[in-house]
Parts: sequence; structure tokens; C-alpha cells
Amino acid sequence: MDTRTRLVDGMAELLWERGYVGTSPAAVLQRTGVGQGSLYHHFTGKQELATAAIRASAEALRAAAQATLTPPGSAVERLERFLLRDREVLRGCRIGRLAQDPEVYATEELRRPVAETLRWLHATLTDVLATGQRRGELAGTISAEELASTVLATLQGGYVLARAEHDEQRFTSAVHGVLALLRTLVREPGPAEELA
Repeated sequence: MDTRTRLVDGMAELLWERGYVGTSPAAVLQRTGVGQGSLYHHFTGKQELATAAIRASAEALRAAAQATLTPPGSAVERLERFLLRDREVLRGCRIGRLAQDPEVYATEELRRPVAETLRWLHATLTDVLATGQRRGELAGTISAEELASTVLATLQGGYVLARAEHDEQRFTSAVHGVLALLRTLVREPGPAEELA
């Protein structure tokens, strides 16, 4: 692993653990074993390194989401794979946690990749649900966009509840609850659809 990648990965881990405010350049150097000169060779300072680390975490989140949401299956099957995949629940969401960090919130360069990633995830969930509605798998009584907002809010809220209680079951209950609600929208095929 090259020095730049070590710095980005180390910063990403520290942001996940401590947030931006709680992470110093010295902590990154200690975590990675990289010298101070190397840090400033690759980055102008903490903010530029943090931006690169947030973007790396965002790419990892997108890849994990695509791995579960893009394979074949009904909308509910795809969402079930996404919501029930293995996660380090008590650490929270790498991206969602940063939305609560006061320095990230106040700094456009840091906030932008967080917002872009959550917008991307919302759009991807909307597409899965809209496809399910177009195929007749799901009732169209609620817009796909609103359903996607509910799924995403439940996911992020589940992390918060689990961390607050230090109990992964709070997250599990939240995602099972939203899946149960989604299943109430599943349409049984009519006679003509069954013959098709």
C-alpha cells in the first residue's frame, strides 16, 4: 500500500471512530506510521486529507450498496439484501455519522461528498422501488421517492438507536420493521399476470 493510500485509509478510520473534530494530523500519523513530511507532501493539511478520506468512504459505501441492490430479484428482495447485509452497526454509518459533525456540516468541501453520497443512495433506492412499481411487484400507493426516504431514514436512525443503547438489536428491529412495511405493498399477481 502506498503512503498516500495509507494516509487516506487511516484518516477514514479515524473519522469513523472520532469524527473530524476529534481527529488531529498527529493521530493520523500515529495510526499510519507515516512521517509528517509525507503527509504534507501528499496533502496541504487536515482538511484536504479528510476530504480524500470521505470520498474514499463514499466509494466504499456505493460499492457495498451496488453489490446488493443491482443483482437480479424483486424490489423487496434487493432491498432485503441491502438492509440485512453484514455491517459494523455499533460503529455507525461511515458517511451518515459525518453529517452530525459540526465541522463537516460547516465546511462545504467536507459536507459536499457526504451530501452527494446520501443523495446517490436515495436515488438508487428510489430507482429500485420505482422499478418494482412499474413491474407491478409493488403497489403504487406511495411514491417511490417517499418510500426511499423512509428506507434511508430508517437505516440511519437504526444506527443512531443502536449506538445510543449500545445494542445492535435496535438496528435489526428497525430494518426488519421497514421490510415488513414494504412487504405490505407487495402485489399478488392477477390471473392474467400468472399466465404470462
